[in-house]
Amino acid sequence: MKYLITGGCGFLGSNLAEEVLKRGDELVVFDNLYRDGTEKNLEWLKTLGEFTFYRSDIRNFDDVSNVIEKEKPDVIYHVAGQVAMTTSLERPRFDMEINVLGTHNLLEAMRRFAPNAIVVYSSTNKVYGDLEDLEYDESETRYSIPQYPNGLPESVSLDFRTPYGCSKGAADQYMLDYYRCYGIKSVVFRHSSIFGGRQFSTFDQGWIGWFVSRGIETKRGNLKKPFTVSGNGKQVRDVLFSEDIVSCYFNAVKNIEKTKGQAFNIGGGASNSLSILELFKLLEEELDIKLNYKELPPRSSDQKSFIADISKAKEYFDWAPTVDTRTGIQKMINWVETL
Repeated sequence: MKYLITGGCGFLGSNLAEEVLKRGDELVVFDNLYRDGTEKNLEWLKTLGEFTFYRSDIRNFDDVSNVIEKEKPDVIYHVAGQVAMTTSLERPRFDMEINVLGTHNLLEAMRRFAPNAIVVYSSTNKVYGDLEDLEYDESETRYSIPQYPNGLPESVSLDFRTPYGCSKGAADQYMLDYYRCYGIKSVVFRHSSIFGGRQFSTFDQGWIGWFVSRGIETKRGNLKKPFTVSGNGKQVRDVLFSEDIVSCYFNAVKNIEKTKGQAFNIGGGASNSLSILELFKLLEEELDIKLNYKELPPRSSDQKSFIADISKAKEYFDWAPTVDTRTGIQKMINWVETL
């Protein structure tokens, strides 16, 4: 099997690339090395095995089509993207070009040069909007949605908000429509929060890694003033460790006759949900520290709670998380401490 991974030097892409190399399959990595940490991930991947690397831009149709025509991959993991909500608000055209135009470039290149390939797309829970029409319960540490005790299913109405939600949502729908119109074997994963090794988190992307870093800096005595939190910290996500997201992608491909043309909500599920405040408590226990932070106003269109109902993924391709939240956080601490 030949795998092409767009954004293959990012967090998710490099974890998927590692698994391809472990399996002894052929790997092609496509990345423009724009994000912090991608060059480090590229050098790390080179220590694991041989692969073909293209320093190319998903926004350039010639870059994309030339690689597809030349390599003719069997499977494409399309995880290249602009993934920060704040960046989308500051640079909406940049966000659109990467997420919408880049995805359309890939689908058109597949239609012309690799119509039998499988493509799995990394979408987001933000395609469901801010979910403010739902009723919430509020406890001391978290928000919850009584209407969906097992998490939100794929039947929840799409509601694109912010440039990020619009761009990822448009790409999400193009993926599904290219299956309906052209038979492209596409699978869409609407991710909740994922974290793990090879993730170089920033203030606006990769919240678990970012706060783990703040915890470690606190333990080392390097934080001289409080760090900030957007909102009251009761916002909830279901969290998924990198080992489990890798198995998700490969299981979906293995069961492509069931998964093609389908969208799946993917996260840790109700048993692996976590609010920011609950993460802080866990970090204080694990690191034996007291975190010092101050609140900022909530981010625009931030969801109070999103937990994925992952029952469809279980039904269609027999997938469920295996790494519990505390174990995942412990592994994330170990990774961040190496930086």
